[in-house]
Amino acid sequence: MTTQKQTISVVVSAYNEEEKIKECLLSVKFADEIIVVDNQSSDNTAKTAKHAGAIVISRPNNAMLNINKNFGFSKASSVWILNLDADERATPQLISEIKKKIGERNGTDGYWIPRKNIIFGKWIEHSIWWPDYQLRLFKNGKGKFAERHVHEPIEVHGKTEKLEESLIHINYTTVSQYLQKLDNIYTENEAEQFIAEGKTIHWVDAIRFPVNDFLKTFFLQKGYKEGLHGLVLSLLQAFYSLIIFAKVWEKQGFKEENSKTFLKDTYKEFEKAFSDITYWFLTVTLDETSQKGKKFFYKLRRKMIKRP
Repeated sequence: MTTQKQTISVVVSAYNEEEKIKECLLSVKFADEIIVVDNQSSDNTAKTAKHAGAIVISRPNNAMLNINKNFGFSKASSVWILNLDADERATPQLISEIKKKIGERNGTDGYWIPRKNIIFGKWIEHSIWWPDYQLRLFKNGKGKFAERHVHEPIEVHGKTEKLEESLIHINYTTVSQYLQKLDNIYTENEAEQFIAEGKTIHWVDAIRFPVNDFLKTFFLQKGYKEGLHGLVLSLLQAFYSLIIFAKVWEKQGFKEENSKTFLKDTYKEFEKAFSDITYWFLTVTLDETSQKGKKFFYKLRRKMIKRP
């Protein structure tokens, strides 16, 4: 009885990624097959991918990115599929772990891989950017992306586990890149999904959405530990939420809201936001303080904050 070789196909879907695709493909030269779905790039993405040894398939560019990714999966011929984006790199350590795991034949159908996000030149080790597990390695025929919105993970039918070694994600390198993706891909898709799910917005969400996102990213998920990088990224995430609100508002016809108490009500929302920021500042400071006297002081100050 012969044992089936545990082969791997790498699948990458790319659009105008000539500057990044080569390094991505070179990092996975170990693969038995490399497939690049080129989404009708206007640059040399397809040519560069071919020179790197990939099978290149051209497809119409689709705002729902997962459609072309799933198409690439359907063309893979190996036992396992490793899905990457053009701005991701597999490290030698990750490759060794992948080979070891799939060689074990332990009944696992998919693996979550931690991802190191390099943003504005720095590895961001806190908040939503680490460990940022992505389900990217799975048995052929066992997984695919849902085609509802861009941030959904691959859905695997079967047992999944987490790997220890990480992918390198050369994420946003410029602020302009962040803003372009925010506008052209992510917020547009999420606004459409928001409406498709029958959700509604109220004018106060123009304040609450970004404030809540900032509180979560900067305080709860410890973005403050990244210093200025963490502050700017948390503010950009807040802006991200504001744009989602604004696009939903736009799609729903720019409904007017201007009651007699609008100014007063707006002030109350900002007052609440300031109280929430103060509460979270004291909470984080309390957690990081070891001195009993200071702990008592911060607890007392926190109790004095009026929160709805």
